Amino acid sequence: MRLFVAVLPPDEVTRELAAEVAELRKLPGAAGLRWTGRPGWHFTLAFYGEVDDGLVPELSARLERVARRTDPFPLALRGGGQFGRGRALWTGAEGDLRTLRLLADRCEAAARKAGVPMGEHRRYQAHLTVARSRAAADVRPYVAALGAFTGRTWTVAELVLVRSNLPTSGVAGEQPRYEAVARWNLGASG
Repeated sequence: MRLFVAVLPPDEVTRELAAEVAELRKLPGAAGLRWTGRPGWHFTLAFYGEVDDGLVPELSARLERVARRTDPFPLALRGGGQFGRGRALWTGAEGDLRTLRLLADRCEAAARKAGVPMGEHRRYQAHLTVARSRAAADVRPYVAALGAFTGRTWTVAELVLVRSNLPTSGVAGEQPRYEAVARWNLGASG
């Protein structure tokens, strides 16, 4: 199954972002981007790709230990940026980014120890993707508009293993569907 591990913002945070994205979608050229929706908004900590079903129990056990070893921490959505010459438009984060990066590193290490091939390590960049483009796009107006955005602070208290179900209908604009496979509370009491 196709898996990743993530931090999911609470509903009140995604409602704020939805209002901001609604304004972005009014900007010229917005129709040329593929906008993600609230069900798909998350901070990916580690992307595992296709994981053999036989590795999932060990991966889950290791992620549970990662969650227990990581205390809850504050986070907020803030600002924006882009990857790949406009192929991905995102909002970033502020708060305890040190702990968020540590959590991402621990999730990657957990997968490696469970036997999940991870490829090359890259330094974690906290981002939540709000739109994509198949080709390079000038997203500078969107990044500038997101520059003033700051959402409410929440306490990250949960780690979530997510299954990604890719679109199969061939309908333009269809989004992947995400389902939580497992959830673990952060901290010693988790």
